[in-house]
Amino acid sequence: MNVTAKLSFLRQSPRKVKLVIDMVRGLGLGQALEQLSVLPQMAAQPVRKLLQSASANAFNNYKLKVADLWVKTIEVGQGPVLKRWTPRAMGRATPIRKPTAHLRVVLSDEARTKSSARQAK
Repeated sequence: MNVTAKLSFLRQSPRKVKLVIDMVRGLGLGQALEQLSVLPQMAAQPVRKLLQSASANAFNNYKLKVADLWVKTIEVGQGPVLKRWTPRAMGRATPIRKPTAHLRVVLSDEARTKSSARQAK
């Protein structure tokens, strides 16, 4: 069975978040949480909380064993960009872009196939 969780409007660049989620795609849930707990990137903490939320959904809503879960898919998408301005010399202004990201994770308790193991690498 597949269990999903979403995180919307994360105030980090999708490009930076993608570096973190590529490390945990296809791993077992426990191994992915361990990996995220030691990563120095700031994006690791929200991704870790998202995985914990998905595992809580699996346990509370579907009575699945958390030890059997693995990260089937995890993806990041572009959210809206906040646009601000900062003053510069001689009366000019320069734009500041503050990107956001949307994350979606799918955990599964089904056996991993060869194609899903290949996607993880």
